[in-house]
Amino acid sequence: MPGPMSLVIIAIIALLVFGPKKLPDIGKAFGSSLREFKNATKGLVDDENDVKKVEIEKAEVKKEEVK
Repeated sequence: MPGPMSLVIIAIIALLVFGPKKLPDIGKAFGSSLREFKNATKGLVDDENDVKKVEIEKAEVKKEEVK
C-alpha cells in the first residue's frame, strides 16, 4: 500500500502532466465513472439474487407437489 509521500508525488506529477485547469475535470470524470461502475455491479448482484430466489421457489413448489 502506498504511503502518504507516494501519493503526494503522484499528485504533483499529475498536476505537472495535466495542468491545474484539466485536473478537476479529470477528477470529476473519474468519480462519475466509479459511480457508474458501482451502479452496474450492484445491478448484477441484484439479478443474481433474483435468480436464486426463483430457484428456491421452484424447489419449494416441487416439494409441495411430491406431498
